[in-house]
Amino acid sequence: MSAAASARQILTRLHEVMASRMHAQGKLDRVVEIIGESLDSEVCSIYLLREGMLELFATRGLNQSAVHVTRMAIGEGLTGTIAQNVETLNLAEAKAHPDFQYRPETGEDKFHSFAGVPIVYRERAVGALNVQHVEPRRYEDIEIEALQTTAMVLSELIANAGLIDEEEAGSLSEGLSGTQTVEGLTLVKGLAAGHAVFHQPRVEIVQVMAEDIEAERQRVYRAFDKMREQIDNMANQAEFGGGGEHEEVLETYKMFAYDEGWSRRINEAIDSGLTAEAAIERVQQRTRMRMREIDDPLLADRMHDLEDLANRLLRIVSGQLGTAATQGLRRDTILIAKNLGPAELLEYDRRKLKGVILEEGSLTAHVVIVARAMGVPVLGRARGIRGMVREGDEILLDADRATATMRPSGQVAEAFDTRFAKSREKQAAYAELRDVEPFTRCGTRIQVMMNAGLRDDMSSLAMTGADGVGLFRTEFQFLVSATMPQRERQTRLYRDVLEAAGDKPVIFRTVDIGGDKAVPYLREENAEFDENPAMGWRALRLALEREGLLKAQARSLLEASAGRPLYVMFPMVSEPWEFDAAKLVFVEQLEFLKKQKKLLPDAIYYGAMLEVPALAEVLDDLIPRLSFLSVGTNDLTQFLFAADRANPKLAERYDWLSHSILRFLRRICQATVGQDVDLGICGEMGGRRLEALALLGIGFRRFSITPAAVGPIKELIRKVDLKEISEAMNDWLLDPSISIRTELEAWARERGMDLD
Repeated sequence: MSAAASARQILTRLHEVMASRMHAQGKLDRVVEIIGESLDSEVCSIYLLREGMLELFATRGLNQSAVHVTRMAIGEGLTGTIAQNVETLNLAEAKAHPDFQYRPETGEDKFHSFAGVPIVYRERAVGALNVQHVEPRRYEDIEIEALQTTAMVLSELIANAGLIDEEEAGSLSEGLSGTQTVEGLTLVKGLAAGHAVFHQPRVEIVQVMAEDIEAERQRVYRAFDKMREQIDNMANQAEFGGGGEHEEVLETYKMFAYDEGWSRRINEAIDSGLTAEAAIERVQQRTRMRMREIDDPLLADRMHDLEDLANRLLRIVSGQLGTAATQGLRRDTILIAKNLGPAELLEYDRRKLKGVILEEGSLTAHVVIVARAMGVPVLGRARGIRGMVREGDEILLDADRATATMRPSGQVAEAFDTRFAKSREKQAAYAELRDVEPFTRCGTRIQVMMNAGLRDDMSSLAMTGADGVGLFRTEFQFLVSATMPQRERQTRLYRDVLEAAGDKPVIFRTVDIGGDKAVPYLREENAEFDENPAMGWRALRLALEREGLLKAQARSLLEASAGRPLYVMFPMVSEPWEFDAAKLVFVEQLEFLKKQKKLLPDAIYYGAMLEVPALAEVLDDLIPRLSFLSVGTNDLTQFLFAADRANPKLAERYDWLSHSILRFLRRICQATVGQDVDLGICGEMGGRRLEALALLGIGFRRFSITPAAVGPIKELIRKVDLKEISEAMNDWLLDPSISIRTELEAWARERGMDLD
């Protein structure tokens, strides 16, 4: 029997129960019998939330004496875990699960397999529907889908019967008071204050079972047409200019809107007897289950895009079209959402949108790319945020420190305002240095360049007064595209970037994808799995193997740089031959363009990123071939310490001001002395004032950092005497017993240097 037929059979029988004059308890008793019989299940049980506890309300197969006796807290046992996480469990052996708890009064000791789904009311779990078997086995998808469908009907039944404890179900969101702080993951840095606005009000599904299946199908068809029209209009009206990365994000989003597999699954749910709204919600529940099982962050982010579209479709089909964006923001706003699609973020008034807090979200999400370009701070992974805040609550968002404070007390708000005001004052002071060249006290000119990756980032060049772009990450265009970016599109991007830079240099790093920056259109061709993606098949290694990829990028960069100098940097060079091989691709493309009588770059400067420690041992061989060398501190540090920088437990364990990393970096500096090569530092280390001071002391004279760090580093440079800091660093590096961080902080404070 198909999933639709199985679910329809259950729904038909449940409809009869719901329409009967039987009392609520009798209906629940009949429901567990129907489900148990339909799924050939030896046990079927319903737990409902009462007085803060999950109470066994009805069962088939467990001891009847346990009904209204067995109770467990949210998060306790398997049933409590289902309710707490609002997730489905499917276990061949229940006792093997770490949250399993045995309740002797139920007589469940002989049952091994277990499956349970949450009963959800107004986005909160108010119970659980469980089945069990004696034989150990995982339940089939058809059985899980039938349970999920039944749970939706149960939600309606128990709500109409008054069995849902409304006060308890709403206690997490109603009557909130007092200051609360939530921690998360910084997705886009910044400080912001505003009032909470929920991205989209929850669509109330008032009818689950369909009276006319064909009529429900036509409602979904019309909703799909309207949603696709909306997405097409947004793609055409995007404000970031034609042909850029944001267009490619929206194209990926559009691809999901037209996905036939998605619409087919919704139709199958309607075939089972659900209304259009309930069918969309059922398919969305399945999507959420899959998202929890996906380890690949890129694929998970694309599942988030699909859920974003499902929410849009649900609002259209229900007629509840209003979102916070379409209704308009009336005051400074901190937007609250479970997740957010890039197209929806573009709908908001940027004058009022001050920040975004997501329950989910990741650094690789498409919405982060758009938010960064908009200059909107974003906090992700703020677990439970929607249950901690009410519409209109005041929120202080500190994405720099990865926290958000709801309903701040006067003292907390005052401290935040002071910090915010100080930040604005500093930014104003840094802005005044925009046209000031960064000379040290001893008269040495230090180059301060900025990192970029999007066309819109180039506006920061003039705003900060940076000397140029020391790192343009070309991979962003590849990461947000559903297919390999065409050469013409690459050329257009690079030309736009160079035109925005004017006469300032732009160092283009060739594509660094693969490993932890996986893209599906390349991964599908590569069957191998990287257990350590940061050290795997990525960057130059991938580009040299996929020669067509590097050839296309080489020609794009050469054509875009016609009449200008071109600076090309190869990432993750491990040995000199890799640099030679990559340069040869450019040389061959240059010869091809010459034969085509194309206008060529005025000059080409080739460089390498030193991220792999092995390269430091062969600099004497490599340096004569280079015009410039950039040390990538982010990857270099994790390779030196064998510590994954994405692992929260290791992120703060190894200090950039340790003797090991500073001695290593000083050796690199010393290897370039007297050589005709421009040495620079590239990465987060160079944008932190204390670390930048140490880098100046060991010999670095070119920095490429985030635009926000340009002003602070320029201000620091103007207070430094290089001879003085160099002597101090030499002394500290000779003595491994001291803390360089402690010594450097004291040294800087004595000279009036602000280290914040």
